[in-house]
Amino acid sequence: MSNKSIELKIKGMHCAGCVGTIERALNQVEGVSKAVVNLTLEKARVAGEVRVDQLIQAIENTGYGAKHIEQLEISPEDKPDENLNRSKHQMVFAWVATTIIMLWMIPNWISGIMWPSDTLYIYGMISLSVIVLVFPGRETLNSAWRSAIHFSPNMDVLIALGSLACLVTGGLKAAGMNIHSFAGIAGMIMAFHLTGRYIEAKARGRSSQAIKRLMSLGAKNAIILKEGKEIEVAVSSIQVGDIMMVKPGEKIPTDGLIIKGESAVDESIATGESLPIHKSEGDNAIGATINLDGSIEVEATKIGKDTFISQMAKLVEEAQTTKIPIQAFADQVTAIFVPIVLGLATVTFTAWRMSPEFMQSGMAVFVNIFPWVNLDASPATMAIFSAVAVLVIACPCALGLATPTALMVGSGKGAENGILIRNGAAIQRMNEVTTVVFDKTGTLTEGKPKVIQVKQLSDIGENDLIRMAASIEKHSTHPLGAAIVQLANEKQIGLDEVNDVQGSAGKGMTGKFGSAVIKVGSAGFVGFNGEMDETGSHVFIAVDNIVYGVFILADEMKDNAGETIQSLKLHNIKTVIITGDKKEAAHLLADQIGIDEIYAEVLPEDKTHIIKSLQDKGEIVCMLGDGINDAPAIAQADVGVAMGTGTDIAMETGDIILVKGDLRKLNQTFSLAKKTFRKIRQNLFWASIYNLIAIPLAIFGVLHPVLAEAAMALSSINVVGNSNRLHRGTL
Repeated sequence: MSNKSIELKIKGMHCAGCVGTIERALNQVEGVSKAVVNLTLEKARVAGEVRVDQLIQAIENTGYGAKHIEQLEISPEDKPDENLNRSKHQMVFAWVATTIIMLWMIPNWISGIMWPSDTLYIYGMISLSVIVLVFPGRETLNSAWRSAIHFSPNMDVLIALGSLACLVTGGLKAAGMNIHSFAGIAGMIMAFHLTGRYIEAKARGRSSQAIKRLMSLGAKNAIILKEGKEIEVAVSSIQVGDIMMVKPGEKIPTDGLIIKGESAVDESIATGESLPIHKSEGDNAIGATINLDGSIEVEATKIGKDTFISQMAKLVEEAQTTKIPIQAFADQVTAIFVPIVLGLATVTFTAWRMSPEFMQSGMAVFVNIFPWVNLDASPATMAIFSAVAVLVIACPCALGLATPTALMVGSGKGAENGILIRNGAAIQRMNEVTTVVFDKTGTLTEGKPKVIQVKQLSDIGENDLIRMAASIEKHSTHPLGAAIVQLANEKQIGLDEVNDVQGSAGKGMTGKFGSAVIKVGSAGFVGFNGEMDETGSHVFIAVDNIVYGVFILADEMKDNAGETIQSLKLHNIKTVIITGDKKEAAHLLADQIGIDEIYAEVLPEDKTHIIKSLQDKGEIVCMLGDGINDAPAIAQADVGVAMGTGTDIAMETGDIILVKGDLRKLNQTFSLAKKTFRKIRQNLFWASIYNLIAIPLAIFGVLHPVLAEAAMALSSINVVGNSNRLHRGTL
């Protein structure tokens, strides 16, 4: 027995109904305190005192497969999505046959003629629909069967019954019964269903790429020192205790301890901070970070699932396994809708068989309104006629389109304005956000150092200090040095030729100008013993061991950062900074633009905890970030927003992406979310009204199944048309 979280891999899920079925089964197991199923990841996470075999048995009893996951299972390779490819092939196959059906139906629709003969027409329709149902529709039928025998009906049951009922009418017609054949509609229903499944599978596939891409960031090979020799091996073969040689410009293969050498290391992949970190003997090194300017030897201390990158992937996955309101609502509707429709179809059939006079009296009210109403039809014919109509009309096409079409148009509108919406649920949540959390570097700031002040410590002029320092730093690849060179370029200051240029890893550069020795670097490197009051990074310049000046560098604030913060405040939204940067730098920025709350010097794994703590206080949190270290926090937030100028992982994890990293787009996102969600609610209302009106007509035999199919299409067109109105106006 265990009260720890248990993870299970689920096989056979493809819709919200499947999720609801499995969750209900798991939550009914004695000892389970909470079970959450994630359709995208195809996993279940269960908490409570329960045996794994009990959970697996409960899932198998519902007709699905399951296995225990004992450790993080992540493939770093971009393998083809087999489920997506299969869904696409099923959809294409179904529509090839369905297109033939629809073309063949045209003469019957126009003139009532079954071309070339009644028999060939009926058997042709039956054959084509059987092909659609047996081949591309086989998985749907199997799912419906499993759900039915385990008394947990899902949407597939409706689709299967609607299709099969239509098919049966063809068989009855061929057997001589006086009933209209709807056999061709069976294939049409399945084709529409498989189209929706393909679109859903495609969306799920995109969502699941974040973790795979995260794992692909690490080095593929490593240099191992053994018996004084350098041996190249695959990173996967590294063992704890192996000594890795990491040269300038290479990625550190795995987490470890530096045992020899020193260098500047770009840890932006882990910290999100742009400035390199000086590392020397005894310092920890993070796998996948980049060694910049010195050779180092690193002893491997963590491998595989224990590395920083793997743990970040784990955090992202855990944050993604959550229940969003719109998904929970969909699950509830699915659980209620299917049994109700099945019940209505059964009641309709029984009522026409048991009380035909009563049903005909209801039907008679419409005899002068709808020309197809036939009071002379037999009760048996009307029983099948009406039950089929109920099943066809109740297929929730408009309800199914209500949300995705509005999201599609809203997403297109957003894309035109540099806003990419990856998760539709974010539309609902954006309307409820009470707190916006910002990463600092790369989000509120440009993410690269800039010289903000040149401070003279002697009588040498500012331009001369810039010229001397830039003449040395043009030989360096360090970001601080590049910022000084950039300053010289901006001021159009010509550079001098410097001889005997040498670099000291992580400390500074030395060169000779004539007989003078020039040093540019840290305070200790140039011999500066004083104190600096200014906040920022300091690069000193000394000539013949006399300190002449200091360059003060800081990360530049983005344009419109202050405007964005003030706009949020006008809407009573609280603003927060979470950064790994120093407290002084964070407070300086916060004071400039009016941030309400500050968390500085925060480790990557702690960002997620801070988001959780805000959520525990009742806040609906929107998180903006751009770095890999931000990915778990972005995933944990109610709405994750990634800057398009940031890392691919942050963008894959984010629900919404601001393509150009323009902060002004955040306010436009709130406006877009409001308008899109309004359309979703309108669509759901009209789709529901359609069903409330149409289903009673179908029950009393007033609604012809063919017209029911047309009404479904009309309702869907109405939903699409309403959604397209989002194209109008500005954000």
